[in-house]
Amino acid sequence: MAPRFNIPPVTRAVLVALLFQSVLDGAIRYRQWDGEANIVIPYLTLVPQLSIVYPWTFITTTLVETNVFTLSIAGFTLYLGGRYLERAWSSAELAKFLVIVSFVPNLLTFATMYIFFTLTRSESWTLAIIAGTIPVQISFLVAFSQLLPAHTATFFRGVVSLKVPRSPLIYTGLITVLSLTPLLPSTSAWLAMYGFLTSWTYLRFYKTVFPDLDSSQPTSMRGDASETFAFAEFFPGPVKPFVATVSSQIFEVLVAMRLCTPFSQADLSAARGDSILQRGTPGSARAEAERRRAIALKALDQRLHAATANTAGRAAPSSAQPGGPSAQAQPQPSTQTAMTSQPGPMLGETKFEPDHEEDKS
Repeated sequence: MAPRFNIPPVTRAVLVALLFQSVLDGAIRYRQWDGEANIVIPYLTLVPQLSIVYPWTFITTTLVETNVFTLSIAGFTLYLGGRYLERAWSSAELAKFLVIVSFVPNLLTFATMYIFFTLTRSESWTLAIIAGTIPVQISFLVAFSQLLPAHTATFFRGVVSLKVPRSPLIYTGLITVLSLTPLLPSTSAWLAMYGFLTSWTYLRFYKTVFPDLDSSQPTSMRGDASETFAFAEFFPGPVKPFVATVSSQIFEVLVAMRLCTPFSQADLSAARGDSILQRGTPGSARAEAERRRAIALKALDQRLHAATANTAGRAAPSSAQPGGPSAQAQPQPSTQTAMTSQPGPMLGETKFEPDHEEDKS
């Protein structure tokens, strides 16, 4: 029997757009290539000097890869990351997230290129190509850091292990180094950095989240005030205090400028699990991670019941008979097991490892 690929709609559409635009870009370059000229396609990729009359490129350029190697990495990342996040959030939330983390980093990189052009008067800055899924890849890593703050990803059968919140910073550094070589364009470093900051800012302050349904919290909140998703948590322990101090000062300036809204006491209480004493008890990191996992699973369960609501309504009379509930009135056991059992591997195998400082507190 042929394997069945179950890809959610938004992830499927993004993969199709990535493949179509990348192949189209390659075909146009092949037809215009003469061995010398640096070919740019301003209506498909974002070129600061030429694409201002093609505003759609501020979003579509993200789904254009200029070589087979980066296209393979982009497809692999979008398939695994998009499928995971679309099921954990929703199709609408993932689509909104992708638009934000595509448009904002491209716009900021566009402005940065013009700033360098103003300072140097060199047209090489405004003719640089801004394209690729790098901001989306960084944003997926930031989202995983929010959903799995206390987990460690293992690769090559445990030879390499990496805490999930460390991955965005490491990947940003890797992209920055490669952008200094011919392997990646110079704009890649700016796309990575702005993608990191944009995705964290959106998830920290603006994204609508649904708290634990068993608690007395409101039906929805904005942002994530938990300490496990603070900006300093992405950095190694020795530099955390410095980063925390600097980020707090920047946040206070943004609040004074009314660009950010400070978290209310209710948000802070909800992020701590409605228990101040929980912070000092062993296993608080585990409780925080389990709370986040429960939020995602309950959101999946709600969508599953909504999709089977009509069938369940028709099967309700028969469910009251001594024979027990019919198979139509409830999800299939295999589906329920998939939601309640341990999750499968995602970008490598993951395991839970709480911080030792929290366990000893």
